[in-house]
Amino acid sequence: MPVQPVLHTRTNLPDTAPSAARPVRLVARDLNASELLAAHSHDWSQVTYALDGVVRVTVGNSTWIVPPLRAIWIPAQAVHEVATLEKTRLRVLYLHASAAPFPHAECQVLDVSPLLRELIVALSLADAGDARESMLSALILDELGRLATLPIRIALPADKRLKSLCEALLRDPAQSLTLAEWAQQVGATERTLARLFEQELNMSFGQWRQQARLAHAAPLIARGVPLSQVASKLGYASQSAFSAMFKRTFGQSPSAFFARKDKR
Repeated sequence: MPVQPVLHTRTNLPDTAPSAARPVRLVARDLNASELLAAHSHDWSQVTYALDGVVRVTVGNSTWIVPPLRAIWIPAQAVHEVATLEKTRLRVLYLHASAAPFPHAECQVLDVSPLLRELIVALSLADAGDARESMLSALILDELGRLATLPIRIALPADKRLKSLCEALLRDPAQSLTLAEWAQQVGATERTLARLFEQELNMSFGQWRQQARLAHAAPLIARGVPLSQVASKLGYASQSAFSAMFKRTFGQSPSAFFARKDKR
């Protein structure tokens, strides 16, 4: 999805702001594909989660592809943008500073448990300010603190030529152009692009493309798409090549990694 120019705004709506009395507030938005929530920030932290669908969350020089298996912890004051990659039921938790379970000043990818998902659904149905909302909020905060975090992040560059290349691969990770071919498209030399990848992103072109493909793999696998089709959609020559790359990154095969979700 192309990045659209937006203004950074601060949204602190009083009817959704968390407080010491109501430390967890939920905002529900059902969105169509290709919608953009323009870059903005809050005075509180939040957990961005989709019950269904896939979103792309961008904060600073990092972006994440977020399927229902994951959520993103975004600290207070962080300017963030959310773009829907398909029809999405977005459920965002706003958390008061006194209750925030993560002290981190940086975003964290959360491995969402079945319990947290059901708690979020229950909170969306609870009456505002009643005892049930309070109990569900306490359970949500406890469960958030128990979630595993995942070292998954797609770094974004500042250089316009390199950013054009990276955005194109995020839109279509199966593209198999070489770095030399990309150089012709973005108006740079292959040597310049290789240097920029190392200087701005601390990795090679091949390593960055692998991260982008992995980010797109999770939603496909979570929906039950056969691994052979996932491999093909992401530009791998075979299922075994994709599985080997996945195992090198996560220490498990794709089937083992996603099967554990059902055993919680």
